[in-house]
Amino acid sequence: MSRARRQLHEEVQSRPSDDPWMVFKIMGEFVEGFEALRDLGPAISVFGSARTAEDDPWFKVAQDVAEQLARRGYSIITGGGPGMMEAANRGARRGGATSVGLNIILPHEQDPNRFQDLELTFRYFFARKVMFAKYSFGYVVMPGGFGTMDEFFEALTLIQTQKMENFPIVLMGTEYWGGLIRWIKKTMIGMGTISPGDADLFYLTDDPVEAATAIQRALEEGSKINPKWRQGLVKARKQAAQINAAKRLSRRRNGG
Repeated sequence: MSRARRQLHEEVQSRPSDDPWMVFKIMGEFVEGFEALRDLGPAISVFGSARTAEDDPWFKVAQDVAEQLARRGYSIITGGGPGMMEAANRGARRGGATSVGLNIILPHEQDPNRFQDLELTFRYFFARKVMFAKYSFGYVVMPGGFGTMDEFFEALTLIQTQKMENFPIVLMGTEYWGGLIRWIKKTMIGMGTISPGDADLFYLTDDPVEAATAIQRALEEGSKINPKWRQGLVKARKQAAQINAAKRLSRRRNGG
């Protein structure tokens, strides 16, 4: 095991004599992240599997949805690694937006992709997750594993508990996420562990244009994504290219 990996393992193990000093390392990651991202402007985070190959159809979907968002004026934030993250960073570049990567040091090394305009590296997952939530206006969740689901469910929890407001989430992949959504609706709602309306806190689609348009509309209206919008998104797509998200959001915030 490399020295860096040994240090990583040691830092997540409790050692009472050293624990107070971890505060300064943790604080340093927050300060660095806040300083680097404070002027980023409207951004959307894209999550998904690091294992997705470039020839996988979903790689192109992730690239396309990031490009669609970029052309609407949003920067793109990813975890900075390969797979879906690289695809989204590529799409951001192709769409002319700032491409951000919030990389993480892992026991199995994550190689940062080369499509990042702004690259940060974190040791602590929780510090990194704060950056995603604090500097994003919404999430796009591609097919992914435990880490992707972790980000998805944490955002839902923050929205459900009203720690975050007007925060649209789009799931990409009706077949991939379909079983999970059915379980949420049948089992969780059926047993009363969540409210029926909680199933409307996210939007499910396979279409990159539809995903970007749904996020754009939610942010402009200051509301959650409404599944009924699907009926009107076709018309909205024709106008999407004419909308500059940064300017529109700025006017809305300023009451204009």
